[in-house]
Amino acid sequence: MSKLTLRTEGDTVVVVTRRFAAPPAEVFRAHTEPALLQQWCLGPDGWTMPVCVCEPRPGGKMRYEWANADGAGFSLTGEFVEVDAPHRTVHIERMHLPDPTPDNRIETTFAADGDGTLLTMRMQLPDAATRAMMLSTGMEHGMEDGYQRLDRRWAR
Repeated sequence: MSKLTLRTEGDTVVVVTRRFAAPPAEVFRAHTEPALLQQWCLGPDGWTMPVCVCEPRPGGKMRYEWANADGAGFSLTGEFVEVDAPHRTVHIERMHLPDPTPDNRIETTFAADGDGTLLTMRMQLPDAATRAMMLSTGMEHGMEDGYQRLDRRWAR
């Protein structure tokens, strides 16, 4: 099973990579269809995504809201800048914790890799402090939890 890798570039960039045992079109679809996102993009067990808006077209909106059984929650809003299905998306996002974080520009590519897909997500943060804050959350663990759920979708 593939695991997420995370590396930094300079003071403001985070690069996440992960391999999936599914073709790029399926991995792209799982990252852009609201009903599919609500099944796997949940972070640690016990979280749900009761609101998911994802309009994968230039100018299309994003709004994801997560909640847990204790009543805690947070959200993400954003806009798509570029979409080249099923190969690449570029979007701007901000987390609401509850106040919004500065804009984060994310380029995600879905490249054929043998019989699977190599996903590469390049996050451009506005400054070193914002990147440090984001990394301090341990976000990669929640991302990997979600990606393992996604893996199980294709293991059936």
